[in-house]
Amino acid sequence: MEEMDNRKRGRRYDKQFKADAIALVQNGRTAVEVARDLGVSTWAVRYWIRQAREGTLSESKKLANETPQQREMRRMQQEIDYLRRQRDILKKALAIVSDSNPSSDSK
Repeated sequence: MEEMDNRKRGRRYDKQFKADAIALVQNGRTAVEVARDLGVSTWAVRYWIRQAREGTLSESKKLANETPQQREMRRMQQEIDYLRRQRDILKKALAIVSDSNPSSDSK
């Protein structure tokens, strides 16, 4: 249930990430390509471009109020969650492969 709540809130990106995405678009790549490569929505990239033109591009309020230690803890927790998902995928794949291959001991 907690994992579902995290997805509903969306991800937050710092100002440097947004500026880098905008720079990629300004250097000739399309917003769709940049969004796909960075794993964000096309809408978000276009919104950041519009904010940059208007001079209102900023970090999310939550990120701006975080201390460096809080930011690092959040990043590490995200990495732990990612690695757990990868582990679970590999466990399931191993179970599938193990079930579909007859044991070499039965020969």
